[in-house]
Amino acid sequence: MSEFKKKLLITGGAGFIGSNFINYIHRCYPDYKILLLDALTYAGNLDNISPALKSNCHFEFFHGNITHPDLVGKLVAEADIVVHFAAESHVTRSIYDNAIFFETDVIGTQVVANAAVNNPVELFVHISSSEVYGTAIADPMDEEHPLNPMSPYAAAKAGADRLIYSYIKTYDLPAVIVRPFNNYGPCQHLEKAIPNFIVSALQDKPLTIHGDGNSSRDWLFVEDTCRALDRILHADREKVLGQTINLGTGSDTCVLDIGRKVLEKLEKPESMLNYIKDRPGQVSRHISSIDKSQDLLDWQAEISLDDGLEKTIEFYKNNRQWWERFIWMKELWGS
Repeated sequence: MSEFKKKLLITGGAGFIGSNFINYIHRCYPDYKILLLDALTYAGNLDNISPALKSNCHFEFFHGNITHPDLVGKLVAEADIVVHFAAESHVTRSIYDNAIFFETDVIGTQVVANAAVNNPVELFVHISSSEVYGTAIADPMDEEHPLNPMSPYAAAKAGADRLIYSYIKTYDLPAVIVRPFNNYGPCQHLEKAIPNFIVSALQDKPLTIHGDGNSSRDWLFVEDTCRALDRILHADREKVLGQTINLGTGSDTCVLDIGRKVLEKLEKPESMLNYIKDRPGQVSRHISSIDKSQDLLDWQAEISLDDGLEKTIEFYKNNRQWWERFIWMKELWGS
């Protein structure tokens, strides 16, 4: 009999949401074994994983790409549950260098899903994205909202999302598709808006606002996302298998107001806001329906935007060495 209660394969778990989820699972379920597969691209960082976890037998890291069937098949065969985070995930970068997005997000997802068909697992959790919806045409956006991706990144995620749906229908893959809205929190790469704003303010540099800053998002603190995924892993399978579930707060805040909040919390002047032209493929509004997540998971976000921003700011204030290595990328993609 295995010494581990469950074995989880986490793809892309050295990235932002994945690493927060791994640390959460280890805190809550110390008798679980975690297998981490990550290519360690610029967005993957093993420093995000708790040292206490990395130093014991409940964690095993495999350096590799999800597009490699032999490696993926071997790891899926060892797992009870697969949580598939691995993806290229930056809208702006996808506009100028889009091939890798389709290779990783679509072909990589096909490889992982095929492995789960050939080596059956209890549960396959696919991490999609609210970006697949495009701009909101309904308020709030529920899981039946049309998919109108507006960037190559969003299109690649929509392709992966629908690929998993087809595997549910064709191969009875025991999967759940999760569409998180805009996550933020500790260990997020500086290419994303909130850490970009925080680090800019900490360096007394301008905060870049695309367009007029009125594009709004449903901002979800990453710890709330981890709790929701926990609920999915431990839910009645009959309730969740085959379902697509949004994760959001049910309210939205514009990017300009996020910038203002960051400056206020760091006691910096609003004159640090710097407006530039809007980027192509900009989504003007995202706001999630919370009905289905409440009904199926008995889950709703608990951490307010102000509290989440405070926690996030404290991380970047106290972990300068963590983010200083990414400054050159911030200059390239973050403006």
